[in-house]
Amino acid sequence: MLLNPAHITQLKQDLPGTKVVVIGAARSGVGAAELLHEAGAAVFVSDHGTIAEPMKERLQTRGIAFEEGGHSAAASDGAFAVLSPGVPTQTALVQEYLHAQKTVVSEIELASWFSSSPIIAITGSNGKTTVSSWIQDCFARAGRPHQLAGNIGMAFSEQCTKLGLIQSGASHSESTNQSSSGTDQVETIGEAGSTVTRGEYYWILEVSSFQLDHIHTFCPNVSVLLNITPDHLDRYNHSMDDYSASKFRITQQQSAGQTFIYNYDDLRVRSHAQQLLGQSDAPRLWAFSTQEAVVEGAFLHNNQIIFRLNNHEEILMSPFELGLQGQHNLQNGLATALAARACEIKNEVIRESLSRFTGVEHRLEVVRELDGIKYINDSKATNVNAVWFALDSIKTPMTLILGGRDKGNDYTELRDQLLEKVHTVIAIGESRDRIQEQIGDMVPHFIVADDMRTAVRSAQKQAKRGEVVLLSPACSSFDMFDNYEHRGRAFKECVQHLS
Repeated sequence: MLLNPAHITQLKQDLPGTKVVVIGAARSGVGAAELLHEAGAAVFVSDHGTIAEPMKERLQTRGIAFEEGGHSAAASDGAFAVLSPGVPTQTALVQEYLHAQKTVVSEIELASWFSSSPIIAITGSNGKTTVSSWIQDCFARAGRPHQLAGNIGMAFSEQCTKLGLIQSGASHSESTNQSSSGTDQVETIGEAGSTVTRGEYYWILEVSSFQLDHIHTFCPNVSVLLNITPDHLDRYNHSMDDYSASKFRITQQQSAGQTFIYNYDDLRVRSHAQQLLGQSDAPRLWAFSTQEAVVEGAFLHNNQIIFRLNNHEEILMSPFELGLQGQHNLQNGLATALAARACEIKNEVIRESLSRFTGVEHRLEVVRELDGIKYINDSKATNVNAVWFALDSIKTPMTLILGGRDKGNDYTELRDQLLEKVHTVIAIGESRDRIQEQIGDMVPHFIVADDMRTAVRSAQKQAKRGEVVLLSPACSSFDMFDNYEHRGRAFKECVQHLS
């Protein structure tokens, strides 16, 4: 049920002294708890599993009550609940709140109550980390104040607390951190903590489908939807329609004066944009396409990237000048360029960023070349489509390390790429048997490894000079690691110890 702004305003005003339950104590859940504590709420954190020690320490430091290893009756009597993105809506405690007609909000919804600075929100099954980081690079090169948060780096709520946007017992409109124009005022902005003059800054938020579930008033000034391919279907009734509906929520509060940037080449995404077009208060629709010209947005023509905006065309640059190559990165670059332009960043700055940005950690990251073998960390590839793009970008024979916690994947979608390029698959994690069942006969060599060290050493034995060893798991990391970053670091450490 979508809540109206008046209801949200009332929740904010009533926060001091109100019991609020945070369900899930990973990074975002703890960030939400700290934010609520600063706002004067009586916070209780409940996690069905074990809470990591660093998260416990943060809660204990602020005197925030918590429980782990299950949900007690104390977790059921909150005035409303805040849901950490790692917790499924189908969880019994969440359903208990919903059936009691109590409010459930996501962590990014909560954080948005405490900041009035403009938001650029990026989502999609693949590429959102790259595009979020690329947009940040544009802002940094333009000297524009910004904060990068969400599904990348620090949680949105954690950043709000860090920046001092919340005063205990005060509503957002009363906060001394807000200017008369309604824009947050902070001293420190930017990843490196550089100090700038007080003034407006932009939030650059990477948001997942999980974070978009249970938003009510969250409203980006610029939303970006990169693509929709099968991912996390175990969380969405194994339904692409349900999963797509979650992604589409990024535009549900947008209206005229705001911008929706979307992938015209993705038919599901295009269909959503066409539905918005029929609304009288639709946001400005800017498309990007690598296949055909679009009415408004960015596309390719005569080996040039073209902006067509406000009935005017201009050449931005050649796609061959992009710092990141590959068809998927061309789409990412077009999306980045449009988002930067929507925020009035000049074309010369956009060109500089598009040509010089070299990517992000754990996304096709070259770790080392040893004995003529290149080792590449693509731990961020947590679905089959991301692996397909990774394989598509590499033209040499390779050994592929796959596996982790399966999300209902169909690994046979990799068939053509496997037959063309991959001579060895090394399967790790809980999904090993499923991977072997689906694609074990598609490659000359199929190996099962119990841990990352064994997988890397096996890959070294199988690979030959001039080839690639690629970690591109197609699965979540939670069977063996804390997150994809932890998995990627483990791979890199194992590679560095090879001799």
